[in-house]
Amino acid sequence: MFKGGKRFAALGLALVLAGTATPAQAVQEPQSGKKIVRLGVTQSMDSMNPFLALRLVSTSIHRWMYGYLTVPDPKTLQPSPDLAESWETSKDKLTWTFKIREAKWSDGQPVTARDAAWTFNKIMTDDAAKTANGSAVENFDTVTATDDRTLVIKTKKPQASMLENPIPIMPEHVWKDVPDIGTFENDKYPVVGNGPYIAVQHKKDGYVRLRANPGYWRGAPKIDELDVIFYTNPEAANAGLKKGDIDLIGRLQAPQYEALGGDPNIVQWNTQGRRSAYLQLNPGAATADGEPVGDGHPALKDPKVRQAIHHAIDKKALVQQVQNGLAVPADGSIVPPMYPEFFWKAEGADLVTYDAAKANEILDQAGYKKGGDGIRTMPDGKRKLEMRFSIHTDTPTEDKLAQFLTGWLKDIGIQLTTRKLDSNKFTEETGSTGLYDIAISGWSVNPDPEEVLATHLCSRRPTASGEGGGTESFYCDKEYEGLYQRQLSELDRAERAEIIKQMQKRLYTDAPVIALYYPNNLEAYRKDRITSITPIPENKGILYGGSGYWPVYSLQAVATPAGSAAGGSGTGTTIAVVAGVVVLLGAGGLFLARRRRASAYERE
Repeated sequence: MFKGGKRFAALGLALVLAGTATPAQAVQEPQSGKKIVRLGVTQSMDSMNPFLALRLVSTSIHRWMYGYLTVPDPKTLQPSPDLAESWETSKDKLTWTFKIREAKWSDGQPVTARDAAWTFNKIMTDDAAKTANGSAVENFDTVTATDDRTLVIKTKKPQASMLENPIPIMPEHVWKDVPDIGTFENDKYPVVGNGPYIAVQHKKDGYVRLRANPGYWRGAPKIDELDVIFYTNPEAANAGLKKGDIDLIGRLQAPQYEALGGDPNIVQWNTQGRRSAYLQLNPGAATADGEPVGDGHPALKDPKVRQAIHHAIDKKALVQQVQNGLAVPADGSIVPPMYPEFFWKAEGADLVTYDAAKANEILDQAGYKKGGDGIRTMPDGKRKLEMRFSIHTDTPTEDKLAQFLTGWLKDIGIQLTTRKLDSNKFTEETGSTGLYDIAISGWSVNPDPEEVLATHLCSRRPTASGEGGGTESFYCDKEYEGLYQRQLSELDRAERAEIIKQMQKRLYTDAPVIALYYPNNLEAYRKDRITSITPIPENKGILYGGSGYWPVYSLQAVATPAGSAAGGSGTGTTIAVVAGVVVLLGAGGLFLARRRRASAYERE
């Protein structure tokens, strides 16, 4: 998250960044004596408006600006109180009653249950407000505030994931008069919030400046300011960390992480990650109504072909050769082992191992015969098993992965041709139009994996016009659907976890997606600037891009000496605006699924 998260819409709002990390503008401001931390990221905000924001960086910053009903516990990652200090459910599991704590917005107004009710009702009734988190309220029947401290949510069906609701609570007195949520930028600074930090400045594609909220109900953070600086590529961000232009960087790829070794001022942070990388195999793309779309290869409708492809992949080799050993082979489904409560690992007869002979045997028995050129044909002999592999442009790790897959699939009689697509086109073809055969994908998974699992439901497929949904695979399977509905109504956490594991087993064995590996969480920070930071979870967890706000809330740093910039030379803090090109899709594609990705790497 936030694969993910959370976090991602087939024709939705997307940003494509291009160019090099050359400063186009800078903000100079004397900062002597302040404790400032600068976080470098290789994304930029798609929107400061939480009703519209889809990107991981955006949802992370919003978690620092606003309170939620609950927040993941920093030790266990299970739901713990945030704005809701307590809650209870009715005997029929359909009514949730939350007690909202006494807190204040940053403009001094009290936070009340009416703010929460307004937020949820706005998303339930306004199509534009549904853009980021509309699916999170699909099961809500009514939401009311019976008084300033009591919020009542009634659901249509039991909803076990209620306590992982991803929607930030917004101040009604600020937002109620916004004429059009879909065009509102939320750029009147300082932005009124109730989280640990207040946004005080934002430069599109450049940076977001946040200052500690002195009135935060837990107490103000221990630093004065947190600056999030956007870079167009990881190499430039690496250089910024080495020079001291930034203090912390997260979500590194293996080559960039290894390039930071040997610097005595830099701490390299290598832990379990919350992402999974996997293949999407077009199982016969269709709309939510079951009408076929796209031009996926018909052989991929056959589970035996998908299973054979699974056997043809050497995941250990991919970890070593593509991820430089900084990942875990995926002998399970799309929930990474970082979440042991929900993680399912294949064992015994369920385990798919690298076995080209086995893959060839499966295809032989299914009637896919090899021709004189070594390429198989459909059982009716009318079409060869020639397939496309869709990857993103300018992604070296995906290029390398494509080379391995092409060789391995050739060994079993499938010819693979690589297609490089920009993020917009990739998202459109794999999430809406179905114009693909096999594609690379990935997701950042939240502590509760319901959202990533829901992307494989029949209902998440798009409408005939290409809107709605948020499918990750165009998968539609009665067994999987039944398991999803069972877990949704199971409030016993252990019982629900077992059902979720059964869902993962179904994905693994039917193979509409094939998990390849779980990338390690690779980060780095300057120990001459940051004196303390608590990851989430606290035992060797994530610093940036994790769930919740604990790492940035726990930050401690050295003060800036008089007459110098924080961590650099000069007379003030410099925030560089990084050069980039912004591409916006048509307005007709704005109201699509939560957390659809601009690219596999960028999504929640």
